[in-house]
Amino acid sequence: MNPNPYIDEDLQALAETARRFATERVAPGFLERDKTREFDRELLREMGGLGFICPELPEEFGGLGLGCLAAGVIHEEVARADLSFSYLNLLASLNGQILSRYGHPAVVGPWLKKLTQGEAICAIALTEPRGGSDAANLRLRIERTSEGGSDHYVINGEKTSISAADQADISVVFGRTGSPESGAHGVTALLVPMDSPGITTNRFDCHGQRAIGRGSIFFENVRVPVSHRLGDENKGFVQVMHGFDFSRSLIGLQCLAVARAALDETWAYITEREAFGKTLSHFQGVTHPLAQYDTEVEGARLLCLQGLWLKDKGLPHTAEAGMAKWWGPKLAYDVVHQCLLCFGHGGYDRGAMEQRLRDVLGFQIGDGTAQIMKTVIARVRAGRQHVPA
Repeated sequence: MNPNPYIDEDLQALAETARRFATERVAPGFLERDKTREFDRELLREMGGLGFICPELPEEFGGLGLGCLAAGVIHEEVARADLSFSYLNLLASLNGQILSRYGHPAVVGPWLKKLTQGEAICAIALTEPRGGSDAANLRLRIERTSEGGSDHYVINGEKTSISAADQADISVVFGRTGSPESGAHGVTALLVPMDSPGITTNRFDCHGQRAIGRGSIFFENVRVPVSHRLGDENKGFVQVMHGFDFSRSLIGLQCLAVARAALDETWAYITEREAFGKTLSHFQGVTHPLAQYDTEVEGARLLCLQGLWLKDKGLPHTAEAGMAKWWGPKLAYDVVHQCLLCFGHGGYDRGAMEQRLRDVLGFQIGDGTAQIMKTVIARVRAGRQHVPA
């Protein structure tokens, strides 16, 4: 990792430690996890034991209080080894922020410590079958009841395309407590243990990120204590969505780390592979596309780091996060595609380059499409009243 204005000596040392762990422990299982579609829970606990999960959380919640840039440099190194495995860091950071800010300490505290120690996985259940990018138009129903002598919420409905749906121990679930016409202002968020009676899950056969997996979660009269509510009733969507400004910058870094790994391997390869009596590096048709993409990856990475730096400083960073989210995944896909072509059939065969291409593609869809991100950016720049949709 090259030093830059956002990475001081302490963060550089943290990144180097994370890279050793990722290189020695995460990278060797990269291809195998894609085939088996299984995570190594022991490896997750090992990562948690090193403090690499939610280092930005305060110490009372199990974190290290190091800030969001610290999370970013760790995300880069783990993603460089295996993007799918690094999704666990992303889910933990996104959900950890939500739980620590909006949850009842007695309820979320034990879960946060399990999360940071790698002993639990937390999914975020927002997307619905008929919703997609229309994330505020939720139909999953959450109703409050006092039946049985205690105050509970009862959940009925379906969530879909949920990362780690069949592996999560807990989930942050968004559902409608207000009227259908209330939109984003009638949504409540709950912390739901995934072993609650009435919950079933499945898994899709996705193109990439196969170890983390995506699937549906079905809720049939699932009862959750009112103490598990996150934030205010009917305001969960508006409150919690601010956390995505953090995760969007992390996603950009994750994808760009994959692009950087692909570029580094390709630069080395073209200095060794010969064609027409010369190494491939003699041909500008090979080197110029790589040089252009190398430039763009460096610029996009700085933008992502700036978003995290702004968050650490308590400054507005919504536009920067939106830029990181749409640009990072698209650029990474284009970069890996070009690198794969440089390797010819060696890249097209099942292997690291081909798997990287499949893995980064998913981030152009999940967690906010490019169109949604550009609308977010436009609202910041022009004012929401001038960009209603």
